Amino acid sequence: MPGPTAADTIRILVATDSHVGYNERDHIRGDDSWKSFHEVMCLAKDRDVDMVLLGGDLFHENKPSRKSMYQVMRSLRMNCLGDKPCQLEVLSDMSENFQGAFNHVNYEDPDINISMPVFSIHGNHDDPSGEGHFAALDLLQVSGLVNYFGRTPESDNIQIKPVLLQKGNTKLALYGMSNVRDERLFRTFRDGKVKFFQPGTQKEDWFNLMTVHQNHHAYTETGYLPENFLPEFLDLVIWGHEHECLIDPKYNPEMNFHVMQPGSSVATSLMPGEAVPKHVAILSLAGRDFKVEPIRLKTIRPFKMKEIVLADEKEIKNLAKRQDHRAELTRYLMGIVDELIDEAIEEWREIQDEDELEEEPPKPLIRLRVEFSAPGGGHYDCENPQRFSNRFVEKVANTNDIIQFYRKKTSASRKVNNAAEMPEESLLAQLAIDSVRIEKLVRQFLEAQNLTILPQNSFGDAVSEFVDKGETHAMENFVTDSLVNQHKHLMSLDQTEEEDLSAAWEQNRLAEEAHFAQNGKRTKSKVKPKPVTWDSDDDGHWADQPIAAIVSEDDEQADDDDDDAVVPAKGRGKAATAKKVAAPAKKAAPAKGGRGRKKVVEEESEDEDEDIVMVDSGEEDSSLFVKPSAPSRATTKKPAARKASPVKRAPAAPRRRAAAKSQTQSRLDFSQPSFSQPKANGVGKKIKDLSDDEIDDDDDAFEPGPSTATVRSTRSRR
Repeated sequence: MPGPTAADTIRILVATDSHVGYNERDHIRGDDSWKSFHEVMCLAKDRDVDMVLLGGDLFHENKPSRKSMYQVMRSLRMNCLGDKPCQLEVLSDMSENFQGAFNHVNYEDPDINISMPVFSIHGNHDDPSGEGHFAALDLLQVSGLVNYFGRTPESDNIQIKPVLLQKGNTKLALYGMSNVRDERLFRTFRDGKVKFFQPGTQKEDWFNLMTVHQNHHAYTETGYLPENFLPEFLDLVIWGHEHECLIDPKYNPEMNFHVMQPGSSVATSLMPGEAVPKHVAILSLAGRDFKVEPIRLKTIRPFKMKEIVLADEKEIKNLAKRQDHRAELTRYLMGIVDELIDEAIEEWREIQDEDELEEEPPKPLIRLRVEFSAPGGGHYDCENPQRFSNRFVEKVANTNDIIQFYRKKTSASRKVNNAAEMPEESLLAQLAIDSVRIEKLVRQFLEAQNLTILPQNSFGDAVSEFVDKGETHAMENFVTDSLVNQHKHLMSLDQTEEEDLSAAWEQNRLAEEAHFAQNGKRTKSKVKPKPVTWDSDDDGHWADQPIAAIVSEDDEQADDDDDDAVVPAKGRGKAATAKKVAAPAKKAAPAKGGRGRKKVVEEESEDEDEDIVMVDSGEEDSSLFVKPSAPSRATTKKPAARKASPVKRAPAAPRRRAAAKSQTQSRLDFSQPSFSQPKANGVGKKIKDLSDDEIDDDDDAFEPGPSTATVRSTRSRR
């Protein structure tokens, strides 16, 4: 039987965790991340793949620097743009897969020539945040360089709809699920609130490929995504977030699918998983069969790691019982480091091409972990780790943390008198700054504390937003929100004695911690509407200002009353008045767009003949990508006009004096005063309101434009 032809084979280059921008301020390692990403994109172009699939964490920071964004856009433009037509045909409704201003794949845009499309989900480092809830991938999508899919707008109600692609006789259903907090995702799967959709026709002909970005190993009881949570109809799962490279797909006999873990393309921590050689893979799909071709990355900085136990080393086993042995111990450890440096450089030379061997090898990353517990009551006199590392300034890239000393864990805890309890010294030694997550470090510290007012679990979340996401007001907002919630709780109680305040604080704190554990987010204060006179360029973002926060329900109600107090009347001319009205209860809002004229709304056109009808994996009759018909909009009639009455114009002079007087007010008021304005001779003359009949619609200088219908255009397929 002849094998599959090139016309029926979809070739995909798979990579995850590029972390562009990691340690970019380092003068030695600052360019490592974008160079490795550029190598990945060049490999995709040289191997002539049909598409590139990225499994999250393209950027290391939530708000990447200009340098990082420039290097990524430069690499994408150099390798993805071209005259070669893309042979992948999209069969699903693209508006359901790609949200935003351009809800279609970039290679079907008539204004851009894309020869090799890139599909990507977001990870935990480059997730959406801030005003508008935009991610860095949104910028790449709106520029036409990346197809951003797999969004999770609701983490407690997730619907995963595939991108349906076809080349020849091979059909691909591409599923994507961007990063969600592991504990919350675990609960969402457990509660059955994650739905997967499948093609409605020819289900057996589709190759089901999914990419996720979650913890793969059970670091905590619920802090990971079990493989058996995923549906059994999947064929292959690309697992991001884990940095250890396990490029060969591993079969799961229970779920009957394979799992591939490409790992990161740059070492972001000096851990054993990062010392594994870095690879990407070319995935070839033909029908329901697949083949994986691993490719070793060559621009990766060499990294060697070793762990020793001083008590087990024969050469220095008896040093613990001798005095003044620091120099001898240091020389022994320096010899081990020199051997690791030579091994790293030799390994780098083996994978380089002949023309690249003439280049000077990059300085390697070296990590030596030393367990220095001495048996029999002895003691190893170890040199300061940073001083030891500085001996290799001209030989290694990490000149401050080559060596790491630690001891075996002991049951005794270290306490400090008249101070907060600290974690064990061995625990602090293991929590290296380049590997630990900030919320984990905060949790370890707060477990020894006794917080009374501030919730403990959301404290770490606020610190993480401040450190990782660059939210400068995260801690300020957290403290303010916590104090406001405590204040509301105390005010809602009846008479409370002073000795009962601590119990009330504790009760509310536990309630806030339970709310965060259940919903995965803090109770945040609302923001007042931005004033018209506020200039964001000069005054900064309104949401970042302390005066913008609504600290109580009274402030929110007062702010709403201010917004509804003055409603300008619709009319033409200088005599148009403003009416003070109260917000009506349970009444339809008046229709916008004219003085009482009905707005014509046409129903959306349903030209979906070419789209594949999708059904839920659990419900055969429910369809995907079929929008419900637009509900009819009720038109609100304009109130009947009052009987016409003659209007007496106010003299010009008093009006000017009234305007001059209003300039001293701190709040603008466009309503006509109901009292008599003083005239020059001291005689007042009352000004009457204009009648609505005085403003004739037929006398408008401009005719109202025709109402536009919301019609969704269907894009032509190439």
